[in-house]
Amino acid sequence: MSVAVGLGLAEFPFADAGGYWRWVDLCEAGGVDSLWQTDRVVSREPILESMTAIAAVAGRTRRIKFGMNVLSVGLRDPVLTAKQCATIDVLSGGRLLPAFGIGSPLAPEWKALNIDTKTRGRKTDEGLEIIRRLWSEDTVDFDGVHYKLSGASISPRPVQPDLPLWIGGGSDAAIRRTARIGTGWQGGPERPEEAGRIVAAIRVAAAEAGRQIDDDHYGAAFPYYFGAPDDPAVARSMAAYQKRTGRDPAGYYAVGDAATILARIAEYVAAGLSKFVLRPVGSGDDVVLAQTRQLIEQVLPQVAARWPKPVKAAAG
Repeated sequence: MSVAVGLGLAEFPFADAGGYWRWVDLCEAGGVDSLWQTDRVVSREPILESMTAIAAVAGRTRRIKFGMNVLSVGLRDPVLTAKQCATIDVLSGGRLLPAFGIGSPLAPEWKALNIDTKTRGRKTDEGLEIIRRLWSEDTVDFDGVHYKLSGASISPRPVQPDLPLWIGGGSDAAIRRTARIGTGWQGGPERPEEAGRIVAAIRVAAAEAGRQIDDDHYGAAFPYYFGAPDDPAVARSMAAYQKRTGRDPAGYYAVGDAATILARIAEYVAAGLSKFVLRPVGSGDDVVLAQTRQLIEQVLPQVAARWPKPVKAAAG
């Protein structure tokens, strides 16, 4: 199992673009595996649009991978989404890690855009089929409830011959969706024990569908903070999380020192997950950069030592 640690952002915590690019440069130079942008179109808080953000990151960087965690397919045109993903993958030399989901029913977009949340599951299934086929087929005809295509095509296609298609969500429908078409699963608010149950269910459902998802294609995400649980930044973040989701943040946030964060990673690894999106808690350039630097210096070396990457056999 290859354990990889990426970093993600939901809200835009920097004073301006300069702080953001200092953060991206730090992650690129510091060995962070990947960068992830939460998908949010409607918000009062400053949040970057995910596809635009990762396209900009593609041009800024040369090594690091990136993705959206996760893109709400029911809010997007699938042909445009497939084209955007292909373009970013081509221009980045194959560094895109696309992840898709149904979107939370609590998200503000549905009400603001007057979209019926009851349609999001079917729209997502149809949209994902269109996206997947456009990445690999010359032309696509599609006759669905929400989308109808006649001879649709995109070019250039993604440079990754099998561009990953990771699925998010913990519902029974998301499990079936991942088992049917996904190449991986990316967790959101699930704690280790809950994430482990979902991973086990996906494996069973994939086997029933005659498919197999690689053992190291299961991911988890959680907020982290070097400091004390009663620090104001942590208290504000936890309160906002509980109000937004109705979930208890205890046991989800990793707050403390490097050992605390490493222990939380180990809990997920024991549950069968190996890819991580960690979100630094706090706002302001100095705070986010300091939290990121501590993760790079204190956690990443221990992850590499505890879960060394498999050595690839030499060609020929």
